[in-house]
Amino acid sequence: MVAAADIGTEGRRRGAYDDGPRLSNTLALISLAVLAASYVVNAMDRQVFSVLLPGIRHDFGFDLGQGGLLATIFTLGIGVAGVPTGYLLDRVSRKSVIIVGIVIYSVFTFLTAVAVGFPDMMAYRALSGVGEAMQNGALFSAVGAYFFARRSVAIGTLNFAYGLGGFIGPQLGTKIAGGNSGWKTPFYTYGLIGLVFAVIVALVIRKSFTERKEVVVEEGPRLRVAHLPDALYNRNVLLLMLAAVAVGISMYGYIGLYPTFLEDHLGFGSGQASLAASMFGLGAVLGIPAGWLGDRLNQRAVMIVAALAGCVIGYLLFNGPTTAGPQYALSFGEGAIASGFLFVNIYSALQRSVKPRLIGRVSGLFVASFYLPAAFAGYLFSALVDHAGWGGAGLWQLTVLPLVAVAALLFVRTDALARTVRGPGADTA
Repeated sequence: MVAAADIGTEGRRRGAYDDGPRLSNTLALISLAVLAASYVVNAMDRQVFSVLLPGIRHDFGFDLGQGGLLATIFTLGIGVAGVPTGYLLDRVSRKSVIIVGIVIYSVFTFLTAVAVGFPDMMAYRALSGVGEAMQNGALFSAVGAYFFARRSVAIGTLNFAYGLGGFIGPQLGTKIAGGNSGWKTPFYTYGLIGLVFAVIVALVIRKSFTERKEVVVEEGPRLRVAHLPDALYNRNVLLLMLAAVAVGISMYGYIGLYPTFLEDHLGFGSGQASLAASMFGLGAVLGIPAGWLGDRLNQRAVMIVAALAGCVIGYLLFNGPTTAGPQYALSFGEGAIASGFLFVNIYSALQRSVKPRLIGRVSGLFVASFYLPAAFAGYLFSALVDHAGWGGAGLWQLTVLPLVAVAALLFVRTDALARTVRGPGADTA
């Protein structure tokens, strides 16, 4: 979180998103830390299901396809709610949307533990995604707007929080479960923690942090946006959405069934499998340096190089080393690339591709394009396993598919992204 000090300093300056007195540097950083902590819980909830899946399958008798669908179906709720959330953010305060989102996913996480079969468990997981989408869209819009001059680093800070949750969630969940028979307890625990954070956000976070508006003033860094298209669906937005689709399906194919692959195919114990899955979250904490690079280098080049590296890592995960140490390293690399570099920079580039008034809606588009197709990533991966084995599934979904993202990124126009300037030259568009 060292980089947060830099964006906290930016948050104290008067810039392109100013409609009143800004918070002090200390209060801005506290606000960011509290919201990031709430996102840790979001990630814990998302990541724990896959490591508890063997026990759930044992109790209910689900086959691999059903298990894969349950492991990623929550992204259906995220994707379906993404675009409506974007429009909701134009009409309701971001703080309110964050709180309601946390309450929704916490309640349905709790209900997952009382499911009696496949249909209602699938419904609970999908509806938990609706709440996660609401929190995600409002949270990333608020932080991206407040720290506009260091947008990628700010989004990377939230991804750092996601990475912590992704690391803690499977490990803590496995310990709380105490074996396959106790898989319900982590859902009760995480649901309760989420409700506590809803209260904390309501009491601690000020709307002067979450509700920044697009008003240009004279001091500090400013945003140059006059060259951006007026339309929401412009060339860069469509290309970046396509890249998000490819990365989301690839990443969630891995997330959904990787622990099952380790236990059923490589013979790992549940502790080893949960640690390997947690390494993805540890890799995702690289979102801060990934965002820093995206802010300072050619962001399109950063994304392309990351996607190509991800193709190699994805192949090796299911076709390479079969021992614990190398698998831990590869899982860390998958988290660093897919979540740290690609999620952060695609999200940031989408926000930089539209006029400031459209940030809420384009954030909703990212959530929809990244998560909606990913809802079926686990099922797709299981179908590929049936036809081509684990290695073939890894090849097609984690190596070939990301090349679609590379192709789309090649046509992104870097001169059609918003630019932060210092001194005279801010735009009022």
